[in-house]
Amino acid sequence: MSESIIADKSTCFALNIIKLYKDLIFSRKEYVLSKQILRSGTAIGALVSESKFAQSEPDFINKLSIALKEANETLYWLTLLHKSDFMKTETFDLLQKECNEIISILVSIIKTMKSKQISKKTKPNSINF
Repeated sequence: MSESIIADKSTCFALNIIKLYKDLIFSRKEYVLSKQILRSGTAIGALVSESKFAQSEPDFINKLSIALKEANETLYWLTLLHKSDFMKTETFDLLQKECNEIISILVSIIKTMKSKQISKKTKPNSINF
């Protein structure tokens, strides 16, 4: 296991999205929605990866916040593909579960980082005598 659960989960999810994309293109001949879900579903991991080299804590939070938006968009495309019968229910359930786990982790990290920033700002300066 690597250093980050969110990095592992988002990479695994991206690989599953790529498999879905291939199935949509080759088996289902669906070319429009498949591009959308490929873009948003793989962007999550790319943004998580970018966040590792963030220039500051606010930059880190920003990268993960954008990853969260991409995850939410991916849920939309998954739902649309499922409701339009381009995706089996089993596949939808699996990918939706993975995406929701990623969203939960991202929300938790972002909240923790924001609360750390707030506590740094409200922490009284200590005076050494």
